[in-house]
Amino acid sequence: MVTVLALGAALAYGVADFLGGAVTRRSTALRTLTWCIPVGFVIILVSALLTGGGTPAPGPIAWGFTAGLAGGAGLITFYRALARGPMNVVAPVSALATAVLPVAVGIARGERLDASVAAGVLLCLVAIALVSMEAGHERAAETAAPGWRRHLDSGPIMAGVSGTCFGVFFVLLKTAGDGSGLWPIVGARVGNVVVIAVALLALALRGGDLGPRLSGWTLIGLALLSGTLDAGANVLYFLAAHKGMLSLAAVLTSLYPAITVLLARFAYTERLRAIQRVGMAVAVAGVALVTVG
Repeated sequence: MVTVLALGAALAYGVADFLGGAVTRRSTALRTLTWCIPVGFVIILVSALLTGGGTPAPGPIAWGFTAGLAGGAGLITFYRALARGPMNVVAPVSALATAVLPVAVGIARGERLDASVAAGVLLCLVAIALVSMEAGHERAAETAAPGWRRHLDSGPIMAGVSGTCFGVFFVLLKTAGDGSGLWPIVGARVGNVVVIAVALLALALRGGDLGPRLSGWTLIGLALLSGTLDAGANVLYFLAAHKGMLSLAAVLTSLYPAITVLLARFAYTERLRAIQRVGMAVAVAGVALVTVG
């Protein structure tokens, strides 16, 4: 069950990230998130009210809210990274950073995996690393870019920052517990909204431009669908993390870039390098070992 839920979360995250990145390329990260986050909040709030399974408790909601602050910061930097670099580099780099922190925390908390499951988790981490590898000319171009500010604002660097934020998000949602139903996820969405609101306020105080409006029903529909899928992925991960170990749920969920990379391959003809194809195969082997275990 944990495997199915976590892989479902990976699928939903992968499609949501692809759609969000596609919209951001035609606008800005903040403009996109002002559509994605509210629709996700409404969906999760309605789900929490309809499913029941727990009552709102201050402690779990506070953990969820804190997780949402980290997740909101991660979303801003991730969408900005998608607008700055190719999806088949940005998504895997973010996922690798996302996976490492929960695994380390899980092991520190005493989680012990069976031999086959541990081997599968290790293969999944290797797969994420392989899919993350940049071509030499791409790395050289980034290094040659003038100015440290531009370097820090590059796709891969921003992707690493976003992945760290997402890793914190995963850990804190696990810490929130599952005795309050989906209310910790509601708290997380409130945290997302707060981060976006603060970012919008800071932009307004600086006199900055929010960017091009989302014009056309197609673009708006993609943004809303991205927010819906991201909300669903949050719920699936939350359920997976509380039905099994943090390290297992987080690593399987962090396989989402495989979906984003494949969609970018077909939509934008972003070529998969040989090492990335190997990474995909290693990911399949890792998931198989986890499933068998």
